[in-house]
Formats: sequence, C-alpha cells, structure tokens
Amino acid sequence: MLYTVVDIETTGNGYKGSKITEISIFVFDGKNIVDEFTSLVNPEQNIPAFITNLTGITNAMVRNAPKFFEIAKKIAEITENTIFVAHNVNFDYNIIHEEFKNLGFDFKRKKLCTVRLSRKIIPSLSSYSLGNICTHENIPINGRHRAKGDAEATTELFKRLIERDDNFTINSFLNPKSRQATLPPLLDKKIVDDLPETFGVYYFKNEAKEVIYVGKANNIKQRVISHFYDKKKKEQRMCLETAHISFTETGSELLALLLESSEIKHFYPIYNRAQRRAGEAVGLFSYEDQKGIIHLAYNRLKLIPNAIMKYYSVAECRTFLETLCTEFELCPKYCHLQTNVSSCFHYQIKECKGVCCEKESVESYNNRVKDAINSIGIGAENLVIKQKGRTKNEIGFALILDGIYKGFGYLEIHQSEELKNPEDYLLFVEPKKDNRDIQRIIAAYLKKKEKLKAIENEKISI
Repeated sequence: MLYTVVDIETTGNGYKGSKITEISIFVFDGKNIVDEFTSLVNPEQNIPAFITNLTGITNAMVRNAPKFFEIAKKIAEITENTIFVAHNVNFDYNIIHEEFKNLGFDFKRKKLCTVRLSRKIIPSLSSYSLGNICTHENIPINGRHRAKGDAEATTELFKRLIERDDNFTINSFLNPKSRQATLPPLLDKKIVDDLPETFGVYYFKNEAKEVIYVGKANNIKQRVISHFYDKKKKEQRMCLETAHISFTETGSELLALLLESSEIKHFYPIYNRAQRRAGEAVGLFSYEDQKGIIHLAYNRLKLIPNAIMKYYSVAECRTFLETLCTEFELCPKYCHLQTNVSSCFHYQIKECKGVCCEKESVESYNNRVKDAINSIGIGAENLVIKQKGRTKNEIGFALILDGIYKGFGYLEIHQSEELKNPEDYLLFVEPKKDNRDIQRIIAAYLKKKEKLKAIENEKISI
C-alpha cells in the first residue's frame, strides 16, 4: 500500500478564497519515502502580509512559479492509487479538491488524518498540533510552515504511528463503514458515540471550549453527524474548528426550538446568523382614530407600551405590513405604508377595497383589521403549552402570560395535575426572555396545532 503525505501553504482566505502557494508530496510505502514532489505555486492573487510573516513566502517568490493548472497533472498522477495523508487532512484535501474542481476535474482519494490517528495512538497530549506532537516525539521540522518541512515531519510522524498501531486503528479508519475519517480532526469519536438520539439542543465548541454553533434536533446524534457530511464551505470550516460537543435534552421539538433561540442570543455563536441579533428596534401597534377606524402603525419599540409584534428594522416591519395588507385587504394609508396623500395606493397593493375608498363600513373594515391582528403572534392570553418530558414520568411546558413568553420548565406528572391556573406554573419555569423569534416559533406551533385539530375534526365528521 502506498501513501502520499501532503502539505500545502495557502493565501489563507478560507476555503472559498484560499489558493495554494506551495505544495509538497512525499510518496511513502509505510517504511521508506519512495518519491517526492515539491513546488511553489503562483496563486494568481496577492499573498497577505500576515501569511508572508507566517510562511516566509512572498509575492516575489511565486511570481514566476507554475500556476496550479500547470502542475495539476503531476499531482493527480503522483497521488493516484494512494492513500492521501495529511495533518488535519480535511483542510489540505478540500483545498486541493477545490483547485481541481475549478479545472473541471473530480479529485477523489481515500484519506487519513494524522491528527485523528495521533489522538488514538498517542493519547493524552495537551495539543495535537504538528509542532506540539513533533516536540513530544523529538521529530525535527526543517522549515516550519513551509510545505516540504511540514510534509517531511508528517511523514516521520505517520511512520511512527504505523509502527505503534497495535490495535489496527489505521485499518479501521480506512474501513468504508467507519465514520472515523469523516469526523472533525479535533473531535474525539467517543463524544459522538455518547450523543443521545432524542429531542434537544447541541453545542459545537472549539478547543478553548467557546460555543461556535448552537443547533436544535429531533435526533441529536443523527443531526450532529449530518454536519460532518455537509459539503457547504461554512459547515466544513465549522467542523474543522469543533473540538467538543455538549447537549441538552428537551423532550420535544417545540422546547428544543425555544431553547435554541435563547441560547443563540446568549452565546452569539459565530456560525449562527439567523437569530443572533438580540435587540428589537421597531414595534407594530394599533390605535383608533376620531372616525373609529383602527390603524396599524410602527415606531421605535421603546416608545410603544404594548407592541403587537417586534422587529429588527423598519424595513422588516414594512415588509410584514405589506403582506398583512394584501392578505386581509387592508388600506395602505391606514397601515402607514403611505403618508401625506389623498388617494390610497401602494406599489405592492394595487387595489384597495377598504373604508378609505368608501367601499365598506367602518365596522366591516375594523373586523378585518382585528382578524389581521389576531393572526399575528400569540395574542394576549395566558397559555400553558404542555409537551412530552425528558422521561416518562414528567411533562415539559412553555408558559405564556398576557401574551408574553415567560420561559419553559418540567414537572412530574402528578405535580402538574395539582396546578389549576397558568400563573401556578411560574414557580417551575426556567425564566427566558421574550422576543420576536420566540413569538414566531410559538405562533407557528399554535397555528400548526390548529390545522391538525381541524383536519382531525374533519375526519371525524366524515
């Protein structure tokens, strides 16, 4: 069996923008180096100063070096029918794969990661960086952060791993049924093996134990593993940084969604985007004018005592109002989508059928406004939304008082039977902040529940 031990240096702009500046490949038969290829590469883009400081490779050094397409055939040939080996293999392999993809060639090789192998064969090191392992093993690196020096050191490390592999770890990594090769290099397989297959929230953490991603799942283990197979660049970058995973079981999907939303706003993970913003800037509200017509309007949240719904921006609020006007045939003028005009017209709403055009009575129009308001959020009622618990003997619940989400909690079944009013659940709730995302999650759940109930009633009547 032949291995090609590979190391590359790049321009350091992430997977999408990263281009190779140097590549070194050592062909290794398990005992000896039998061939070698090393070359600088013209990346056809500027090398940032911090990368030059790290590697010593300058723009002048690569100016007359071959471009990747000029050495692609050599790389394909020398690695053909070999096992692709690298320290943190997904990085080197994915960058090279992307370079070949840009040339219209599908580069596929079996892979081995010396970081993952080292974790198994040389356990309990404080760090599995190439520099740290080589120091621990007294392996010299002749040119740190240069492709040839790092590739040569990785080859020696790999040789020692082969010699110490008494438990056939390398064979297990190459087994197509094994997930070892697809796991992030910094992550211990046991962590993944110990994940539950239940509803809950999971946390990806880096080596410093900082939360970098929060996700919810109906099956925690299955969802976590799916990240490792995702081909998106963001997912690949995230997985490369993941060294630890923790989780919280919730018992139901709704409680998992609510916990995920609040945890994202608590930790602000770098790989969560949709719900990271915590502050709501704009509030939607209603009021009645002197003619008795109900208006919908918006203003800065702190100026509104009882907002119907909260938004992150005026643009987001206006977009929602436009949708509401279309769905319930409301007047744009009375929804403050136009100002200082006599006629009722809006570029998104071509025809107004409302009271401002004297096509209906104030009472009839106001009823449609009320229907629109009732369709927003979760209303102003008190609700205890009961869910399955984490065990057979408990229930989970989300608590809403006067339309405000208070949080969620868990109770033994016999305890829940003793509580008569929603306010009684406050003693058992884990307090959480209410916000627009929480309102959206609960409103969607309640609407879905109503639809399912309507379908069941329809079946019964039939």
